[in-house]
Amino acid sequence: EFLLVLPNSGVVGETKNVVQKDAEFDVTYNDTVTSENQTIYAFNHTVSRNKTEGVRVSVDVSSQGSESPILFVVRQKQAVLSFQVPLILRGLYQRKYPYNHLGRTLCQPPTRAASETQYFFVDVSTLSSQGTNYQLRVSRVESFTLQTDKKFSFTASPSQPQYFKYDFPDGVDTVIVKVSSDTNFPCSVMSIQDIQCPVYDLDNNVAFIGMYQTMTKKGAITVQRKDFPSYSFYVVVVVKTEDEACGGPLPYYPLRPDELTDAGNRSKVLDVVVSPAINSEVYVMGMLFCLGIFLSFYLLTLLVACLENKREYGFLYICSCFSGKTPASPYEYGSFGKFLCLVQGWWLPVLYSVGRSRQESLSSVEEDDYDTLDDIDSDKNIVRTKKFLCVSDLARKDKRILSKKYQIYFWNIATIAVFYALPVIQLVITYQTVVNVTGNQDICYYNFLCAHPLGALSAFNNILSNLGYVMLGLLFLLIVLKRDIVHNRALVRNDVNALECGIPKHFGLFYAMGTALMMEGLLSACYHVCPNYTNFQFDTSFMYMIAGLCMLKLYQKRHPDINASAYTAYACLAAVIFFSVLGVVFGKGNMVFWIVFSVIHILATLLLSTQLYYMGRWRLDSGVLRRIVYVIYTDCIRQCSGPMYIDRMVLLVMGNIVNWSLAAYGLIKTPNDFASYLLAIAICNLLLYFAFYIIMKLRSGERIQCLALVCILFTAVVWGFALYFFFQGLSTWQKTPAESREHNRDCILLSFFDDHDIWHFLSSIAMFGSFLVWTCS
Repeated sequence: EFLLVLPNSGVVGETKNVVQKDAEFDVTYNDTVTSENQTIYAFNHTVSRNKTEGVRVSVDVSSQGSESPILFVVRQKQAVLSFQVPLILRGLYQRKYPYNHLGRTLCQPPTRAASETQYFFVDVSTLSSQGTNYQLRVSRVESFTLQTDKKFSFTASPSQPQYFKYDFPDGVDTVIVKVSSDTNFPCSVMSIQDIQCPVYDLDNNVAFIGMYQTMTKKGAITVQRKDFPSYSFYVVVVVKTEDEACGGPLPYYPLRPDELTDAGNRSKVLDVVVSPAINSEVYVMGMLFCLGIFLSFYLLTLLVACLENKREYGFLYICSCFSGKTPASPYEYGSFGKFLCLVQGWWLPVLYSVGRSRQESLSSVEEDDYDTLDDIDSDKNIVRTKKFLCVSDLARKDKRILSKKYQIYFWNIATIAVFYALPVIQLVITYQTVVNVTGNQDICYYNFLCAHPLGALSAFNNILSNLGYVMLGLLFLLIVLKRDIVHNRALVRNDVNALECGIPKHFGLFYAMGTALMMEGLLSACYHVCPNYTNFQFDTSFMYMIAGLCMLKLYQKRHPDINASAYTAYACLAAVIFFSVLGVVFGKGNMVFWIVFSVIHILATLLLSTQLYYMGRWRLDSGVLRRIVYVIYTDCIRQCSGPMYIDRMVLLVMGNIVNWSLAAYGLIKTPNDFASYLLAIAICNLLLYFAFYIIMKLRSGERIQCLALVCILFTAVVWGFALYFFFQGLSTWQKTPAESREHNRDCILLSFFDDHDIWHFLSSIAMFGSFLVWTCS
């Protein structure tokens, strides 16, 4: 120990005493420091190239009210660490939290020698003239180097962060670092940093380098060997000064911003374990498994097509002709064949002349019902308001014109897809770049316990599992194209079955549905590049499209002349997506938005119900209220008469009950996930309409073909399993990133796919099966 007397440049004529002491590890030094003296503690320790030991400096200052803090400077061979006590950490609104007890781990400069002695010095000084007591202790850190698959427990606080070193073992290219705790709060941050000095281990600088994420009970980061030249890294755990970043309560707003706020006890017990991640063989198996599943559908379709070619008439007519049997010749049933008559909006079997074209069929006209005037065949107000409707009444337009009208659906959705997908792809690439550059893993809501990176992609498995939508959508387009070609060839050779059997065949909506399914896969993959609340719309937009197109296709099957045009349909779907965006941005806890949306929802349901009930033969103009009052007076007050179209009325009443109930649920619960709520509305209406459609087919005496029945049962079972995995909820952007990670779970299939990936597999298969049901219903 020796004493130096140095001139103090701050005050003329004053001197400062500098005392240097040879210090030892694991010894507590109780001293006092003033502006007139400075103490230097000299330490030495042996550093080995093959063994890394941590060194930790602990400081405790018990004195209160000092006019200046104590300054500690740790000088090492290749680094300098400095801090003050009390340590002032800032929170939101510039709140200041003082900490008098600090613990900091010194970074370990690398050494090339097999063993060498390194020196470091701890300088203690202050500008306060008042003496301040402090305690200093330097100790070695046990288990500073983490071992593979071995859990290590430790305690951390905002002023006592912890970090540990991990070396990649030979043959391991990727590891997953898992940090867990039994308590949600205090909020903490886990970070992965390269082996360099200084180590950023405080709340105000932990985000400067490396990868990091906030956490409550669990956090996980996948680390690749190629990203660290030294094949080793630091695992840094920091406890935050406030819990707001993890969704916790925010302390009161201080009236005086300069006033110090007592943070209380914010220590947290955590566990860390580093485990090897999957190797390249698992990646290959996952990709082959994904391709194998969906290529099997191509093989099955090819097998069915080969079997169909052995029949005189293809599967197209088996599904379309609801007579239950395809005639071998036009005269198998005499001069008449079975046909379907629409009674009160649904089809019943009646007879019609095979030799008469559909446009010329008068099987629905009875001379006893109407006077024999010419406009009975041409006036839509007379034809569509009859009590008993037949196919000829709703399929009077030229089939070539209708075919072109429905082809617009395909070309419009193809155009929408291009203009929608390009900026989406550009945006998610930017998102992924920002994540990779900044290391901020709070930007994206992955299932971090089962997020396998590949190249620049952080969760390749979630992207790969969307392949089914694209492949099965393409397969559906090929099936529709094949049927379209077969049907056109039959028309060219004047095949009676193609001309007269079953419902009108227009394939434009089918092409649009297949395109929408492919785009759902592409956009869902884009969403899973970096899933969060700002781009969740990418994952749902074409789900709305699919639900809307399916309902339109069901309605078009029986009402080809009065179905909505492509422009009207896509305008309505655009309005739905517009409300989806508004709901995500402004709907959370905003009662005004929910009231406005519920009113629009109910009014739209009433307008659509009126349109369907009157087959489009009504007008929305200034006299609509007067006509409503007149109908109520004549049909309900003056004389009590039931509805003319009972079946149609039953469907619409049920639909209004369901939609009004959903609107009431939204008003009462105001769910945070508005996009999923809106999608639930679309799916409920689609399922209701399809169920009613099937029930009325059976009620009308139609027979469901065996293949169609198999498709229905198979699709229903797959949908059931798919929804089970969907509701597992492995992450949720409705909460903070730290709270979302509480839902993370390990992979459950091939150590590569998680529950949400299985949802992608099953839902794509279920949608494909649903489309096949649509083609055969």
